[in-house]
Amino acid sequence: MKRRDFLNKTLQSTALVSLGSNLVLDNLNFIDTNIKKITILHTNDTHSHIDPFDAEHPQYANMGGVTRRATLINQIRQQEKNVLLLDAGDIFQGTPYFNYYGGELEFKLMSMLKYDVATMGNHDFDNGLEGFHKQLPHAKFDFVSANYDFSNTILNEIVKPYKIIKKDGIKIGIFGLGVELDGLVDKKLYKETVYNNPIEIAEDITNTLKNQEKCDLIICLSHLGYKYSNLPNKVCDVILAQKTKDIDLIIGGHTHTFLDKPVTETNSEGKPVLINQVGCYGINLGRIDFYFTNNYNNIISENISINSN
Repeated sequence: MKRRDFLNKTLQSTALVSLGSNLVLDNLNFIDTNIKKITILHTNDTHSHIDPFDAEHPQYANMGGVTRRATLINQIRQQEKNVLLLDAGDIFQGTPYFNYYGGELEFKLMSMLKYDVATMGNHDFDNGLEGFHKQLPHAKFDFVSANYDFSNTILNEIVKPYKIIKKDGIKIGIFGLGVELDGLVDKKLYKETVYNNPIEIAEDITNTLKNQEKCDLIICLSHLGYKYSNLPNKVCDVILAQKTKDIDLIIGGHTHTFLDKPVTETNSEGKPVLINQVGCYGINLGRIDFYFTNNYNNIISENISINSN
């Protein structure tokens, strides 16, 4: 059974939200012992938050912090064979660390955590294209953005539309989409960057990834925002999922939306698309496990709070 057909039938009837459920794993082993598991870890809108919030913070007391995130990520990597670590943008801006170091510390720490791919959020333009470019030598991971055309800028040929990663024989296509910059970011900061319609670009990119590159899993790193109740026609992750096909997972950012678990939307072909976003400031780490076999596929997912406990 094709993975999409299976998901379309099962995600409507059950929600599996435990990490490493023995019952589910036993069932998978019973059906097919040739299981390939891909674990997706992700963040968004960390906004230069390096330290945890202090104990007196009214909302996020003792939560977050890069050290705790690193500990959790390392624990998961010790347990799992095939792990991807992704970020959906707005890495910059929010604490004095950015004001003083200009993004150098953020990129160095993400490199130490071994991020694989990230996309650009609007605040990643806050020191201009030159400021972002200046810090790229500290980033030992790739940036993707498909609907920002950087052809006439310093980022031309540096920020790619998509990246393909192979894990245990599974081909994973990852592409990025960014929010409209006009009216949100000063023109002098993004200069000749051209914003293209994310729906149209997503259709073109997914066609390439699915039919030409033959990807088994397609992930969009989106900084469009989850949804806008006061602007129902504004392009967001929910609309992106509904109006496109072939996207399996949308990892979102921009709206600082705290989802307890991924939301399932129906795409233009009536098939399920997962959307997840883990709030902001490095408080949560998203985790989604994809299982691939010849005959059976499933997803187990949960968002993990990074706190002092």
